[in-house]
Amino acid sequence: MNRLDWIKAVEFHGHECPGLAIGFRAVEAARERMGITFSADEEVVCVVENDACGVDAVQVLTGCSLGKGNLLYRDRGKMAFSFFNRRNGDALRVIAKPVSREMGREERQEFILNAPIDVLFDFKRPAYSLPEMARIFNSVVCESCGENTAEHKMRLQDGRKVCLDCFKDYSRGW
Repeated sequence: MNRLDWIKAVEFHGHECPGLAIGFRAVEAARERMGITFSADEEVVCVVENDACGVDAVQVLTGCSLGKGNLLYRDRGKMAFSFFNRRNGDALRVIAKPVSREMGREERQEFILNAPIDVLFDFKRPAYSLPEMARIFNSVVCESCGENTAEHKMRLQDGRKVCLDCFKDYSRGW
């Protein structure tokens, strides 16, 4: 375990916890198996399937971020991280295995930080392809609230361009 990287992740996240440790070790696994390094732009892409603590470790250690467009949130509620290397096309999905025994918070964290990678994770190829590069969209003013909104997030309603907050969805329960 790289102690300096752990300290960096903890400082970014704000505290130590088992969730941060999972993200930390997922990054270690991706580094080991794919040879990825810190992404200055969009060389490395990570798709996270949860919005939990481990995502902070992914951000600080890989350079993947929402702002750069190389950290994507795919809400599945799974402790899974898919890493893509744009330079060579490598891809790896890292999925946390369930822990077979009960542990307290500190014991669980230590277990995660020290167990062999193969004990912690299953590895697969992602079922989806490398996401396209981040795009910059024109802004459009919502005709209801007057706020600028990226054009791909606008909807037409009653002949007016409205943002997602102002849009009144129509569904019949199907």
